[in-house]
Amino acid sequence: MKSPFIWRRQALKFAAAALCATPFAGLAQAPQSTPAAPIRLALIESMSGPFANTGEAVFRNLLWAVERVNARGGVKLPGGARPLQLDRYDSKGQNEEALSALRAAMDDGTRIVLQGNSSVTAAALVDAIDKNNERDPSRRAIFLNYSAVDPVLTNERCSFWHFRFDAHADMRVAALMDVVKDDAALKRVYLIGQDYSFGQAVLRESRRQLGVQRPDVEIVGDELHPMGKVKDFAPYATKILASGAQAVVTGNWGNDLTLLVKAAREAGFNGSFYTFYGNALGAPAAIGDAGIGRVVAVADWLPNVQTPQSEAFYRAFRTRFPRPADDYVHMRMQLLVESLAQALERAGSTEAVPLARALEQADVSLYGQRGRMRAADHQFQQQLVVGVMDKQGRPGVQFDVEGSGYGFRVIKTIAPERAEQPTSCKMKRP
Repeated sequence: MKSPFIWRRQALKFAAAALCATPFAGLAQAPQSTPAAPIRLALIESMSGPFANTGEAVFRNLLWAVERVNARGGVKLPGGARPLQLDRYDSKGQNEEALSALRAAMDDGTRIVLQGNSSVTAAALVDAIDKNNERDPSRRAIFLNYSAVDPVLTNERCSFWHFRFDAHADMRVAALMDVVKDDAALKRVYLIGQDYSFGQAVLRESRRQLGVQRPDVEIVGDELHPMGKVKDFAPYATKILASGAQAVVTGNWGNDLTLLVKAAREAGFNGSFYTFYGNALGAPAAIGDAGIGRVVAVADWLPNVQTPQSEAFYRAFRTRFPRPADDYVHMRMQLLVESLAQALERAGSTEAVPLARALEQADVSLYGQRGRMRAADHQFQQQLVVGVMDKQGRPGVQFDVEGSGYGFRVIKTIAPERAEQPTSCKMKRP
């Protein structure tokens, strides 16, 4: 191994050679300004394991949003504009790995954390960030959540440092039930979900809202299954078929949804699926023609929202990521990054406290979609849409999903003031 002195001597020789290569280089060239240090964002997600596809899909969305901010010059701060930088940290779908990734991100100097694909992981991160921020005010961080929708995160367990940009489970269930209540022929429903806080919340709220809005509907199945561990959903599909259910309500996501609907199709189930995430990540292709008019999905936005701005937004994303397999775009993740950029400029600082206070006032619009942060509980408020699966090319289905030939026609739009729900948050503020 060469000694540090030899390395230093060689470096000086290379520098001298570079200077001499152009006559009067030191006098002719203007001093180069130092590039502004980027504002680092830590994405903590499953980049490997059974839900790696969801982590990669999130990364594409956030990367596109960061690129958009940087293309317009970055974030304007008193010391000059600074770009955003998105760094990936693999949680491998495990809470301990997520906490380890959080520590690594903090050690790397990151103070803005993003995560969403698991409410259990989100709760662990909220707890860890709360403790860190109380113990070490000089290293305070904030947490931006784009998909972890257990209602407790902005109710009983709300935190000044946590901001959720997705509608929580109760809000999404309410939107689905707005469609269920109009289906007079529906008499028997099967509830199934992943056995963790979010899946439990979906089933709990579905039972409650069915009892209020459709007391005539019988719940013929109600069960939870291990998250990310079931490889064969055929036994579950058999039970659904045997129950006589006309519809399934599920909050399943990722492979747990794709495998469930594929097994149900193969078992001969011809009923409806009321889902949170049935509009992406392989589900439409797995269901095929059996899902036409039967698979319902709720979202903050769908590609077939019938406005010129929405069409332009979707076409822009597909231009950036043209492969059909990469077709997974969410407006809320774009609004999250826009809210962050707005808040950074309003705060004039990257420090956690002024940034969090500025985020409480976030009110952003993009391609015709508007969202605002509710300061009381840090729950983002925006419209929701419900769509039903249909063949591409039919009225209202200009765009398909992932090249499957199937898309989602919007059948109901829920305005922000109708989607909004009360909160039990009692926030402790610094």
